[in-house]
Amino acid sequence: MESFNSQSSSSSSRNRWSYDSLKNFRQISPVVQTHLKKVYLSLCCALIASAAGAYLHILWNIGGILTTLGCVGSIVWLMSTPLYEEQKRMALLMAAALFKGACIGPLIELAIDFDPSIVIGAFVGCAVAFGCFSAAAMVARRREYLYLGGLLSSGLSMLFWLHFASSIFGGSVALFKFEVYFGLLVFVGYIVVDTQDIIEKAHFGDLDYVKHALTLFTDFIAVFVRILIIMLKNAYDKEEKKKRRN
Repeated sequence: MESFNSQSSSSSSRNRWSYDSLKNFRQISPVVQTHLKKVYLSLCCALIASAAGAYLHILWNIGGILTTLGCVGSIVWLMSTPLYEEQKRMALLMAAALFKGACIGPLIELAIDFDPSIVIGAFVGCAVAFGCFSAAAMVARRREYLYLGGLLSSGLSMLFWLHFASSIFGGSVALFKFEVYFGLLVFVGYIVVDTQDIIEKAHFGDLDYVKHALTLFTDFIAVFVRILIIMLKNAYDKEEKKKRRN
């Protein structure tokens, strides 16, 4: 009887710990919490800028090689700008996000022409996934998921070489699906790893919120694009099946 009581008390204490851990941000210092607020506020502004870039592409068809070069150039310029020039670095982040939005504008325009609800569903799904995995990284123990960085880097390298090989030797539908789904898995993992990496760097004094917002923006866009492709492909397949039946 005593052993049963001890087991039940220990299990209840474990449940209590897991519930309390969801609300426990004490391991994140106030300075780091303030830094995270700046990071996520900058991320929201970057997402708005990217939406504006996609809208500009729909209006004037500006997405292409020039916007890609503009995005890369803005990121390189941002990374080479000193930390004390915050306004300039923030403007470069917005420029990079604007160009990135124009780069994915053709895909968004295609989805809107097919079914506008696909874009909304992809964004909501991406936002929910991003919020859930970011929260999981915050409430987890410090450095708990950082070991996944090596595995994710290997997965990203494999995706690069698969894409390179398919562009030279030709690809297939199965290979394309693998790249999309596996890429989605990799970048969802990067949301967790990058969030914990940002928190860890902030604890050690790296409070470059612009660079950290750029990192999370890259993860968000990568996940959004893959979710949008998956939803668009599924909607297209359903439409083709309806046409065949009729």
